[in-house]
Amino acid sequence: VQLQASGGGLVQAGESLTLSCAVSPNTFRFSIMGWYRQAPGKQRELVATITNGGRTNYADSAEARFTISKDSAKNTWSLRMNSLKPEDTGVYYCNSVASWGTPYWGQGTLVTVSS
Repeated sequence: VQLQASGGGLVQAGESLTLSCAVSPNTFRFSIMGWYRQAPGKQRELVATITNGGRTNYADSAEARFTISKDSAKNTWSLRMNSLKPEDTGVYYCNSVASWGTPYWGQGTLVTVSS
């Protein structure tokens, strides 16, 4: 199973980006899908998750600015990031957890927010 993250880039503070994660093979199903980020010099941290049933969870820093969503038909999930701040800069990794508990990680996509 491979996860492919895309959508990162360089933006100015206040702008928006949408990250997407695709699964190969796309018939593989997960219990939880999410996004983590790793800022320079810091540990990887949770940004947002969404369950197969649609329940979402956000880090405090992402609440009210970011929205995680999924497209079950395409087996993809996305992270819409609004009002980006320089402290949102980092490598964003998509993550998923299979029903039996095995986690899977994408390769990461870099988001850089300039002030």
